Formats: sequence, C-alpha cells, structure tokens
Amino acid sequence: MDQGSRHELISRLAEAIRSTATGHPLRVAIDGPPAAGKTTLADELAVVLRAQNRAVIRATIDDFLSPLAQRYRRGRYSAEGCYWDAHDRAALCRVLLDPLGPGGDRRFQPAVYDRETETPLSLPVAAAPADAVLLFDGVFLLRPELIDRWDLRIFVSVPFEQTVDRALNRGTALAGAATDTAAIERSWHNRYIPAQQLYFADAHPTDHADIIVHNAEIQRPAWELRSD
Repeated sequence: MDQGSRHELISRLAEAIRSTATGHPLRVAIDGPPAAGKTTLADELAVVLRAQNRAVIRATIDDFLSPLAQRYRRGRYSAEGCYWDAHDRAALCRVLLDPLGPGGDRRFQPAVYDRETETPLSLPVAAAPADAVLLFDGVFLLRPELIDRWDLRIFVSVPFEQTVDRALNRGTALAGAATDTAAIERSWHNRYIPAQQLYFADAHPTDHADIIVHNAEIQRPAWELRSD
C-alpha cells in the first residue's frame, strides 16, 4: 500500500488510466459508499486528464435513478430497496456502458433521469472518440450485473461511520442550521450503511477492484494497486 499527497494519488490514477489500453473508450468505475469522496475524486481526475488532452465523459449513478415510486417501494428506509431498486441498471448499460464498450458504436447518453425534478431525461445522443475516458462515479458499481462492463475499477474506501459524519457536515454546509441531522442519521444507519453491508455480502466489491483508494484522510490518502 502506498500513501501520499492528494496530488500524488491523482497522478497515480491518471497513470493507471494511461496505461490501460482498449480498442474502445475506457470505462472507469469509481465506486464506494455514499460520502466516501467518489464524485470529488472523479472531478479531480477529469481535470488532470483533460489537461493532458484526453476526451473525458463524466457521468454518475445519480443520473440513472429509478423513478421515485420504484426507489421507495419497499419503504424509504429499506436497505434492500436501496440496493436492488434505486438505480436503472438496464438503462445504464443500454445507453452508456454498452455503446462505449467492445463492439459498441460509441453513441451514448450520459443520463436518463433528473433527480431534482424526478422526471426522465431524453438527452441528445453524443459520439465519443475511440480514446475517450468515461469517469463514472456511484454506489454499487461492481455488482455482478455490471462488473464486466468496466475496463478499470476503482473503489474509494472510508469507514462507514466516517461517512455519516461527512454526510452531516455536507448537509450543514448545504442547508445551514436548518439541517435535519436526525433524518440524515436515520437514512445512513437504516438505509445506506445496511445497503452497503448487503452489497459487500452479495458482490464483494473490493475483491474485484483494480485500485482501492483509502480516503479516510482526504489530503493524505493511501492506495493499493491490485493490477500490479
């Protein structure tokens, strides 16, 4: 395991992407529990890759949600519902992962759902260069239905209890003093953390990751390269 600065981590991940050759756009999964730092990591990596003149497609599992009634059909705090019902994995494969994969036509859509309005999206189809990189962040990305659709698999690891603290801090930053801390804690302890535990039992995601980023110390992360 290596440990270093944030800059060193991003540089190492960019190097791993450069050294992964495919005949189609490179599909990179950035998986991990909620509030682990996946989106921030993907955004930082996108900046570096674009500065190296690499075409980057940024997308997130939050734009592939199932409709509200489907997401919560087992109850708002159901861990099983979070794991099994929250995301439209068939659409993710159909409009993004498969078109960018082997034999795909590279014509893709980066999103199918607008969480803010809880309505489906119908975005224009875009064409990806053959050497593009898809940086896709989200939860449950290394589950059996998706595992073979990634060319590089990164798992961002943070202790579950630390993700609760981050969620509370993030909620305070977004909503100020009016943040309902009890609701955040209930969501994490009843839905999100148990869903992650179910995910680990069902899919063993860290066993399938090429790189594990230990992100408890954001400015001093550690990482393991399983492909070495």
